[in-house]
Amino acid sequence: MCAQCDVPPAGVVLLGLSSLLAECYAIVAVRNIVLERTWMSLRLSDKHDALVRMLRDLGSVAVAFSGGVDSTLLAKVAHDALGTHMVAATARLRAIPASDVSRARVWCAEQGIEHITIDFDELTISGYASNPPDRCYLCKRTVFSMLKDAAGERGMAYVVDGSNLDDEGDYRPGMRALAELGVRSPLRDCGFTKDDVRALSRELGLPTWNMPSAACLASRFAYGETITAQKLARVGDAEEFLHSLGFGQLRVRVHGEDGTLARIEVPEQDIARVAETTMRVQIVHHLHELGFAYVSLDLLGFRSGAMNEVL
Repeated sequence: MCAQCDVPPAGVVLLGLSSLLAECYAIVAVRNIVLERTWMSLRLSDKHDALVRMLRDLGSVAVAFSGGVDSTLLAKVAHDALGTHMVAATARLRAIPASDVSRARVWCAEQGIEHITIDFDELTISGYASNPPDRCYLCKRTVFSMLKDAAGERGMAYVVDGSNLDDEGDYRPGMRALAELGVRSPLRDCGFTKDDVRALSRELGLPTWNMPSAACLASRFAYGETITAQKLARVGDAEEFLHSLGFGQLRVRVHGEDGTLARIEVPEQDIARVAETTMRVQIVHHLHELGFAYVSLDLLGFRSGAMNEVL
């Protein structure tokens, strides 16, 4: 303090003001974070409300149900909105692991949702087994036509699928088939991203909210390589084994005319664990037993739609 007055020195005043400003900035920052989170929550709530309204406007729907993250949320909201005016429909294909179909059936039973399954061998589709770049189109065009017939037999007005906005950012020829058949995609139409789907799934208490993303086993094969029932079973067994070792998100990609080169994709944080000596030997041994002659680890790590990188 000044000896002749009670006015503090200028440096002390500036220090005090700096502390006060820092405190104010901290309060504003916290307030902004709270407001941002509130806005995000309201935004998700708005999308949820829009989804309910859209489904009710459709009147009755058959949800193309794989039991994955997207279709489970759609089935849950459709059931809440429409009750018995919805069914879940699952195609039982060679490229869909049997465990996925079983999980879908169990979940529908727990929710009281009518669940129908359609058995079909996609290898009988003309051109499918040669694995052209539009393989997904050929499959979805056939399978969703069958789903539409099954939905019509049960009095359902529409078939809906779980595509979301983020699905438009990758090469997905199957979406062209859905458009041609008039299949609706309510999650996409209501502005849901993948993050939105997981966030709302978590809010609704769905067990799939943190489930690894999935795709049919045919997507593991390099374009142009012939797909057979034996190869599909082999890659399915390989991925099931890796899951049993505690790996979540992963792919076993297949290369070579005879399909005996396996390329393992896991998230970057899991690469070191796969490469650890004991784990590596165990994986190589088991995949050799399945019929793979070569087993490799992709150093780029997991990425969805990796086979599309060559297109």
